Amino acid sequence: MPKAHALLNIQLGKLPMSALFEEIDSQPSPLGEISLRRRVIPMLGEEPIYEVKLGEEYLMSSMFVAAEEALSTLGLAAVDGDELAVVVGGLGLGYTAVAALRDTRVAELLVVDALETVIQWHQQEKVPLGKILNADARSRYIHGSFFDLAMGQPTGFDPAQANRRFDAILLDIDHSPSEFLNDSNQDFYTEAQLRLMKQQLRSGGVFSMWSQNLPDPQFMALLASVSTM
Repeated sequence: MPKAHALLNIQLGKLPMSALFEEIDSQPSPLGEISLRRRVIPMLGEEPIYEVKLGEEYLMSSMFVAAEEALSTLGLAAVDGDELAVVVGGLGLGYTAVAALRDTRVAELLVVDALETVIQWHQQEKVPLGKILNADARSRYIHGSFFDLAMGQPTGFDPAQANRRFDAILLDIDHSPSEFLNDSNQDFYTEAQLRLMKQQLRSGGVFSMWSQNLPDPQFMALLASVSTM
């Protein structure tokens, strides 16, 4: 028997099958069935891996979080000043939000998600980082569409304070500026809508977004155009 197969068999013997996979929750949503799962891959150790699926599509896995964390670290590194007010669009498993809280300059963090189920997973601490977000007084969940709130509907990102401005807006929802989680999101990636979002940034504020692709020259040019207006 090959060595890798022997190792897998030995490790599988240590853990009952019920410990290797669990669907923690599954709920209908406006985008389709969304589920939270936990699995153990014995060859990678006994640390659970958390996954979010929308239908049959994987949205997030705790195996791969470097890019989500870099969205916060690189985005906030471009912001000057202290007592920063920050918006994170897209909660997921919480890695972008928690990475933002590691920056001691952040005084307030609004985490926006359109799916109430995802927010509840964190509030109920069904995902590991929920405990960190719940315990940090700087963090607040906002249930709503990032894209509607970015356009100022009805009051902007903060329902408690209309038309306020932020030091950074960090977006991790769509796969890229041209590949959308929901087709209705594509309207955001236009000059008119980006200009509306810009109105919620303070002078010198930063908009940063995650993409699974290399930078799109056309979208980068659009951002540059909007930033000078």
